[in-house]
Order: sequence, then structure tokens, then C-alpha cells
Amino acid sequence: MVSDVKVSIKNLYKIFGPNGKDMVQKVEDGASKASLQAKYQHVLGLSNVNIDIPARRIQVIMGLSGSGKSTLIRHLNRLIEPTSGQILVDGEDVLAMSDKELREFRRNKMSMVFQKFALLPHRTVMDNVCYGLKIKGIEKVEMKERSQKWIDRVGLSGFEHNYPAQLSGGMQQRVGLARALATDAEILLMDEAFSALDPLIRKDMQEILLDLQEELHKTIIFITHDLDEALHIGDNIVILRDGAVIQQGSPQEIVLDPADDYVRDFIKDINRARVLDVSSVMKPGSTDSGLELASNLVLELAMPAMVKADVTSANVMRDSEVIGMVTLADMIGGIAIPESHEGEQVTYR
Repeated sequence: MVSDVKVSIKNLYKIFGPNGKDMVQKVEDGASKASLQAKYQHVLGLSNVNIDIPARRIQVIMGLSGSGKSTLIRHLNRLIEPTSGQILVDGEDVLAMSDKELREFRRNKMSMVFQKFALLPHRTVMDNVCYGLKIKGIEKVEMKERSQKWIDRVGLSGFEHNYPAQLSGGMQQRVGLARALATDAEILLMDEAFSALDPLIRKDMQEILLDLQEELHKTIIFITHDLDEALHIGDNIVILRDGAVIQQGSPQEIVLDPADDYVRDFIKDINRARVLDVSSVMKPGSTDSGLELASNLVLELAMPAMVKADVTSANVMRDSEVIGMVTLADMIGGIAIPESHEGEQVTYR
């Protein structure tokens, strides 16, 4: 529904160079990123991007290096100015805001978590978390109380008086997350927030984020180049290539129906059983096997449940109602690599 759209990006272009606006027509006429740079010495950052981001969900934007994902997220709070297009937040055009309106928007509507933590090295954990609240003019007592709440919530109790250099990378990123959450902004921008962390710490931060989201229901826009991360945390995923949207949809849709060879190459090595849920492979009907499986149960857990119950079919349940049935063969078929792509060498520009 339209009313559920928090951020709407419409016909957004970013072309770096002295005559960016003149180059938009060149791109619309078919000029590629490579030809624009070679022939006109301009760099295509974003090309006709259209995305509706739902409220209270985690929207992942992913792609390889140079795909435009970090450029895109920096347009949302106008750290980068677009060449043309619209960005609407709750129906309000961010690009039409005055300097004063933009400052208020950044203070109250959006918070950002950066890849390199962006902590103030000469300030303590408490002071770093308080920073956004201080900018907003919050009274000192309330500022400390709110900051302490989020320091505790991200697991940093006892480290309030430590400096960033005294913390591990994972702990520093928790400070960054606490700082962003302390402002109580409705929208959280996360630009490769976990990519600088070791794999185990990264996994831990992903779980912290998902736990917090279950409680807070923020609108989170999360940038990553890691498909496993995107599939694990994203309610919706947008894949960019050369500044253009190649595919957008749920994790299930991305895995089951890749738009082209570029996306297919992204997903070829993932563990499909950890991504696909029962609803993605179910079919109409019901069974009298006696086993019921939640529609959002991933196949990695659903298959052992079926084997343990010694049955080959189960009813798929949502809100205590049967919405279909699934067989063990359906699950095996879902996790198998499609025959037409198995072993093929995928190439792309």
C-alpha cells in the first residue's frame, strides 16, 4: 500500500562532472557508464533509480564495488546532491528543503551508521552516544539517561568512560549503533556498517540489529556487498549494477527468480536451504500427515522436522490456518540448483 511507503526514490540520476544535467539525456538515449566516461569524461553514479522503501522494514541495497549503493544512500540525507530526480520521505520532498529544514531533518528524521565507525576519538563512549542528542539540544540529565539506555541495550554496560581506541572493532560499531538509536530517528541509514568487522563479530552485530528491529520497528536502509548478509537481514533487497536497479524483491524472490545472469551469479553459491522458507515451495491443498509447519520456517529446519516426524508431507500454517501443503520432494526441489544453470559459467560486463 502507498501509505506504507516511508521513502520513495523517483527517477534519480547522479552524474559526476561539470555538465551532469546535460549528460542525463545521453544516458536516457542509451549511453553506458563506460561510454559516458570515455566519450564525455563524466561518471555515471546513479541511473534512473526508482525504489519505494516500506516503513518499519529492513531495506537492503547491495551490489559490487562501484555499483552506486553508497552514492545512493548518501542522497537520502543530501550528503550528495542529485543531478535530477525526487526523494520523498513521508511524502515530503527532501530535495526541496531549505538549509534550515534539512538540518532539522537530519537531526530528527534520519540517523546514520558508518562503515568506519566515525567515532570522536577524544570523547568517551558516553560522550559519543550523547553527541546527536547534544546537537538536538536535549537537556543533560535526559541526554545521559537516553544514552545509557542504548549503551546497555547494545551490550556496552561498564564501558561508558572508555575511549574508542580502548575498544575492539565490534565494540566501536556498537557505539555507533547506540549513537544512531539514541536520537530516536524514524529512519536508520547503515552504510556497509558491518563490513569492516571479523566474520564472527559481524554475525553477532547482525543478530543484535535483528533483535533491536523486532523491538523498535525502524525503517532501516542497509548497504552491503555481501549477499549472505543481505539475505539474512533484509525484508526487501535491491541489487544495483553500474548505478541502475537490476532487480528488487524479497529474499525469496531474488533466489527463486533471478532477473539475469548478473544476479544469478550473485546467488549461485548461497545455501538455499537457509534462505527459502516453507511458503516459497508450498502448493495448494492439505494433508492428513499430522505435521504442521509455520509458513516462515526455513527449509534447513523444516526438512529435519519432517524426517523426525517420519512423514513426507505437512500442512503449511499461518495465523493458525492452513494455507497450503508441502512435501519433502518440494523442499529438495527448492534447494537444488536449477538444472539449466548448474555448472554454467556466467559472464557479464
